[in-house]
Amino acid sequence: MADDMNRVTNPVLTGFHPDPSILRVGEWFYLANSTFEWYPGVELHRSRDLANWESLPSPLNEKRLLDMEGERSSCGIWAPCLSYSDNLFWLIYTNVRSWNAGPWKDCPNFLTTAPSIEGPWSDQVFLTCSGFDPSLFHDDDGKKWLVSMEWDYRQKTVPEGYQFTGILLQEYSPAEKKLVGAVRKIFKGTSIMCVEGPHLYKRNGWYYLLTAEGGTCYGHAATLARSRSIEGPYEVHPSNPLISSRDKPEQYLQKAGHASWCETPDGRYYLAYLCGRPLPGTKHCVLGRETSISEMVWHDDWPYIKGEEGTRQNHPTNTFETPVNLNEPVSADKSKIYTFNSPAIHSDFKTLRTPMDPHSFSLGSRPGYLRLRGGQSPISTYGQTLLARRQQDFSFTAETCLEFSPQSFQELAGLCWRYDERNQYLFALTHNESRNENKGRVLSILSMTAGQFLHEEGPTVPEGPLYLRLTVREQQGSFSYSTDGKTYTNAGSALDSTVLSDEFDFLGFTGAFIGMFCVDTAMYKAVADFKYFSYTPE
Repeated sequence: MADDMNRVTNPVLTGFHPDPSILRVGEWFYLANSTFEWYPGVELHRSRDLANWESLPSPLNEKRLLDMEGERSSCGIWAPCLSYSDNLFWLIYTNVRSWNAGPWKDCPNFLTTAPSIEGPWSDQVFLTCSGFDPSLFHDDDGKKWLVSMEWDYRQKTVPEGYQFTGILLQEYSPAEKKLVGAVRKIFKGTSIMCVEGPHLYKRNGWYYLLTAEGGTCYGHAATLARSRSIEGPYEVHPSNPLISSRDKPEQYLQKAGHASWCETPDGRYYLAYLCGRPLPGTKHCVLGRETSISEMVWHDDWPYIKGEEGTRQNHPTNTFETPVNLNEPVSADKSKIYTFNSPAIHSDFKTLRTPMDPHSFSLGSRPGYLRLRGGQSPISTYGQTLLARRQQDFSFTAETCLEFSPQSFQELAGLCWRYDERNQYLFALTHNESRNENKGRVLSILSMTAGQFLHEEGPTVPEGPLYLRLTVREQQGSFSYSTDGKTYTNAGSALDSTVLSDEFDFLGFTGAFIGMFCVDTAMYKAVADFKYFSYTPE
């Protein structure tokens, strides 16, 4: 928090929360974020003051609405758009099936609606698959318009950006539940290139087209254009981009772009946008792309970012003033101890690609424990038994207590710290009986770095509960263990946290997660019981 009680520090949603779609309905502000391959799909939060955000149930929480089985990392839910009209919440989303295996992208786009933000959500309506990141605009004449980007596989890939060939507009008919009429290309983007993520707004007779440009890395930006006609032509903001950290290495918030805005009841405007915070001394954003908010001011019917001193600017602000008085400061304590005595697993925990199968994730099999049944290997895109939550801090400690009696090297369970299938660290309790030895239970560190596997076998440990801990201090992490929960012993070599970032290996779009896993590559039968899980920032 800043000294001023009503100034809030960015980001407002820390850790992996990219592509924010912001909306106000009555006294509530809502944020919807991309989730990519993590399940359930679309992260939702709400707030009355833009400072204190509470998590809401994710809308895409059943296979009827979302099935990502088999999809590669960083596929899945890209850039959802949340809107409100006709007493309904409207959610547009893309389930990207492929994007990095050649010149094509397979991007089916869907619509679902609900009378309440908590559902129930209607069956999905297929819209189009010509591009990704679409949004729905509700015009004041009652018409509804889908805006999306166009992807042209025929265009050259170097330099980057030629496949992003413009923003498309087409009318949507709620009665027919389909797109109708002609498809029009209304904007080709600017010299920043890679135009995507469009949103349409209307104010004082102007249509405003807000898009993302510049890719998702350090050249990212939000471009704004306006027109008197929804079909254009659109003129670009005189100080474009609206917001960016391009060529501003001194900025605390990097990668600023992919934005949306909302208006408060008293006529103030706020822009929500993604950003990244690199680890000190590096270019690696281990926390992924996060959500920040800045206030906007208007001049000659153009919005600008309101600087912290009241000036007009086009780069992010480290703090912003809330539209309402805060009764108490925003809590900086993100420490959590998760126990497993309740009927449901805490919503902080996510699975990969599909809903939790009760056969593999159980709170009832052993009361007071989370039981995981062994699934496929840590590189599978089909049936992993893994439960993880976001890393939200550069430095933290995560811990769990595990009861597990593996009978072979093919059975393993423990603590994971991961980015995706190609880049992850596993602190695994398993069984060693190789080379005519039978050591019994052993701890091992299994690493995947840019797809290369390393097995570092550790100590033999006795039967009984085992406490596993991950300690991370910015660029370095380490695993340790204890048999009594009090005295811990370090295990294995130091771990490089930069491996778990968008910037390492090939381009990705998520962030680091920490969690619990169980693998059985022999029979899918081994079970591991976890007593608790804790996350403590430094």
